[in-house]
Amino acid sequence: MNFTRWACLGLMLGSFTAPARGDLRWTEEIAATVTSEVDAGTYGQVTSVLILSNGAPVYERYFNGADAATLHDTRSVGKTVTGMLAGIAVDQGVLALEAPLAVHFTDLQPFVYPDPRKSALTLEDLLTMSGPLECNDWNQFSRGNEERMYVVEDWSRFFWDLPIRGFPGWETPPDQTEYGRAFSYCTAGVQVVGDAIQRATGEDLEAFAQAHLFGPLGIDTYEWPRTGAGVLHLGGGLRLNTRDWARLGELQRQGGLHEGEQLISEGWTQASITPQAVINGGPGFLYGYLWWLADRDSAVGTVRYAAMNGNGGNRVFVVPEHDLTVVLTKTDYNTREMHQQAEAFFIDVIAAHLN
Repeated sequence: MNFTRWACLGLMLGSFTAPARGDLRWTEEIAATVTSEVDAGTYGQVTSVLILSNGAPVYERYFNGADAATLHDTRSVGKTVTGMLAGIAVDQGVLALEAPLAVHFTDLQPFVYPDPRKSALTLEDLLTMSGPLECNDWNQFSRGNEERMYVVEDWSRFFWDLPIRGFPGWETPPDQTEYGRAFSYCTAGVQVVGDAIQRATGEDLEAFAQAHLFGPLGIDTYEWPRTGAGVLHLGGGLRLNTRDWARLGELQRQGGLHEGEQLISEGWTQASITPQAVINGGPGFLYGYLWWLADRDSAVGTVRYAAMNGNGGNRVFVVPEHDLTVVLTKTDYNTREMHQQAEAFFIDVIAAHLN
């Protein structure tokens, strides 16, 4: 995999405008206003806010019964952690981004609905939510909808036995999209990413995470439920405290470097936040390797962010050009305005105070 090629791709395609530069302007008065707005429910049922500027906390508050020790249920925010672990496995050479994944699942073969496109499915297909299988969590009728997966024991078999996705005339096929990929949000595919790491390394994924990610970062308290088959729930089960979510965001912001140790290659971190697909139905969202990407207006021009994104409006925002990592945890699960409130928080609290 040529990471330099991917890191330059977004600039060549012109999908993002040139990012603005500037520091976060933060005062006690601004902090008091933010606290007041959160208390008033402007951004929903917020449980924590942590803002780091160049690695140093400038604001940390807990709300609605939470404290620094609370392990937050951030739902799909944890998907991005699975992507980080995939990057480590690729860096180690045990998985290849563009090689077929089916070779690691011979025990589940023959798959239902056999097809050459299924056999050719790659790690990159799953990290970009653009594989060939019919899997869409945002469509209640999809055979691959995550709610159907949760009621069966073997989630990897559930994924591999899905049919090939179709593109009727009212949908845009991959070869006609901007990045040559048709985005379809698929939790089952993220589950298979983690299972593939386990199979390729021969190591339980929790032990792998402890050795190569959590341990070096100092993350030692968490909850990570398992499936009926004993595999970690990788699409939204991981619970961490706010500061530990920030550690992961900071790792991305610093190009995979932590206290002088390169935990994830800089090439992978850059590729992860390079646009790979357009997210349907979102206000200008693009997608990298399990990272949400967006450009937003600010007082100093366009500001670019990458985010771990979860149900309820949970976010870990990373703004590399401004040396910012921002954690917002909420409990507004499945509510109409949950994501809009998180966007409003970023615009009102972060973008509005850059100078």
